[in-house]
Amino acid sequence: MDLRNRKIDKDVFLASRAEVLSQWPTGKRVDLEEAVAFHQNLPEHKIFSRKLIQAKKAKKTLIQPRAGVPLLQDHIKLLTYLQDQGEADLLPTTIDSYTRQNRYKEAQIGIEESVRQSKSMLNGFPAVNHGVEACRSIIDSLNVPVQVRHGTPDARLLAEICCAGGFTSFEGGGISYNIPYAKNVSLDVTIRDWQYVDRLAGLYEEMGVSINREPFGPLTGTLVPPCISHAVAIIESLLAAEQGVKNITVGYGQCGNLVQDVAAIRSLEELTEEYLKKYGYDDVVVTTVLHQWMGGFPQDEAKAFGVISWGSVAGALAQATKIIVKTPHEAMGIPTMEANAEGLRCTKQVISMLADQPLNNAQVAAEMEIIKAETKCILDKCFELGEGDIAVGTVAAFQTGVLDIPFAPSRYNAGKLLPARDNDGAIRILNPGNVPLSRELLDFNTSKIQERAKQEKRAASFQMVIDDVYAIGKGRLVGRP
Repeated sequence: MDLRNRKIDKDVFLASRAEVLSQWPTGKRVDLEEAVAFHQNLPEHKIFSRKLIQAKKAKKTLIQPRAGVPLLQDHIKLLTYLQDQGEADLLPTTIDSYTRQNRYKEAQIGIEESVRQSKSMLNGFPAVNHGVEACRSIIDSLNVPVQVRHGTPDARLLAEICCAGGFTSFEGGGISYNIPYAKNVSLDVTIRDWQYVDRLAGLYEEMGVSINREPFGPLTGTLVPPCISHAVAIIESLLAAEQGVKNITVGYGQCGNLVQDVAAIRSLEELTEEYLKKYGYDDVVVTTVLHQWMGGFPQDEAKAFGVISWGSVAGALAQATKIIVKTPHEAMGIPTMEANAEGLRCTKQVISMLADQPLNNAQVAAEMEIIKAETKCILDKCFELGEGDIAVGTVAAFQTGVLDIPFAPSRYNAGKLLPARDNDGAIRILNPGNVPLSRELLDFNTSKIQERAKQEKRAASFQMVIDDVYAIGKGRLVGRP
């Protein structure tokens, strides 16, 4: 089947589900009409899209952790603690690594070993193995909406089970859960697989159930220029909207420069709405999420709280719809539930202190214009490469390096673009590779990095990039020599 950004025919889609649902025995339990009935009986306060819409209207920033353990009752206990003691507005179910690779047999062994050893032997919740009823028990046990978070190139069965299980939000996309996560998975394959996920969400929408979809914004989480993550988020939003998705949350990973972070969140929302409307998707609600710092954390907990607080400031001043919260154990591995709750309460405190204090100044406005202009250069070239079809254009864009994600493991990514920070800590482009920025924008990026080079009395080089990767873990933003 040729790849196209075209809505999958309902009958064709329904016919294709049998193969997907046969991948693991729990797939047999999925009954679409019965699942819709379960969703329709959920109270409004458990529906992700409703809570996001309410927060957007009220200009309120919500908080959400990452969390997931392999055994059902332990997972419910963890999420209940984060709901009650962490004061989380939204909750996750983070999926284990075996499930992310569709290795359900190994996930089952992990469940059994977790029972035998009375400790978690997986790094998340294996939802496919647990099945529909277990997922529903999670939803029934909690008082806030729950989202599935993972990192799966082929998430079709996971989406089927989780949506039937009552989850009202599903993260990921064919680009953002492939290029930063996998080495040998073809992009045209993952775009098709995620068209399935989006068509499933669209089908629920047609049947009166809103499933929020969230492209993964941070990508590799390492010095990603806003224009790159924005382009990916907008493409995945367009692909989702074509399949009937009506509620989309676009994300961005905190870079560390306050002005750039605020400008990035605001420009992302504006650009996503602009492109959706431009291509005829007028009835899609767009919300935003800021991911707190995704790079290396200091091991000292007090210093880690400083990083968490800085991310909270950026999200609050940008008036992001929600913030994905980190923990003070970030540098040490999987956090305790107590540490996870501490990160949540820290973030909520900062948000409360900054309520009704948006950052509006000339610097933010100027940075927004730069980000918008850079993003449009990339997106417009993607459409040109696809002769108007964004799915085709996206594959061609990665083949030619027009879209290029820094430090991604995928062999389908050019890996030529090099980012570095400017003298103020904003992420700029040191080497654009084949990313098609205008001469004016290229000159702007070069001049900003040269200002830093002059200040540091050294040449603008790859050493700057290396220094910047490790800077925040050492208590700095810019990696000074």
